[in-house]
Amino acid sequence: MKISVIIPAYNEAHVIGSTITKVLERRGDYLQEVLVVDGGSTDATVESATKAGARVVRSPKKGRAAQMNYGAEQAQAEVFYFLHADSHPPVHFPSCIMAALDENYAAGCFRLAFDDDHFLLNAYAWFTQFDINIFRFGDQSLFISRDVFFDIEGFREDHIVMEDQEIVRRIKRSYSFDILEQSVTTSARKYRKVGIVRLQLIFALILVLCYAGADQQTLIAIYNDMVR
Repeated sequence: MKISVIIPAYNEAHVIGSTITKVLERRGDYLQEVLVVDGGSTDATVESATKAGARVVRSPKKGRAAQMNYGAEQAQAEVFYFLHADSHPPVHFPSCIMAALDENYAAGCFRLAFDDDHFLLNAYAWFTQFDINIFRFGDQSLFISRDVFFDIEGFREDHIVMEDQEIVRRIKRSYSFDILEQSVTTSARKYRKVGIVRLQLIFALILVLCYAGADQQTLIAIYNDMVR
């Protein structure tokens, strides 16, 4: 089996090249392609991604869930690996994914690390080792077999936020899910911009409201208002 790395992007010209370079450096024997799904960027995201060695497709709809679903439709491999544009996968990530699939896991993720050694960020990342749904976020990336992804009908495109939480819960209802020991390193740029404590409290509030049944428009409005 081979892996398609699927990266949704929107105006990520300043980070996308570095991410693709890291992916290709760590490709091993199992990587078939790096597929960037652009949501209509107005900067040089497409050019930067192409130059770095990715295949770029333009999604007919903007939004992370819609872009990842479109990427899955265009992907060529038997395994999908969804990665954020500002996150770098661990060394030997393809062989780690294949080992989990060989152990009959249908899907899974890596643990999380930040590119900032702040003690609070390290503490937040520490919790991602536990198999508890509230600690599952898209920054950890997601691998899943093609058959399982289409069987569960992919990401919910009506979810603009928390789409990563929602799909993991749905996967685990019917399939096995693994949390690998290695870590994805993601950018702390938003924490540095908004404030580490403030942003984490915002995420916690949105998580609680989501589990309490708040609709997407409410969650989006709260996030936009508090982050701004």
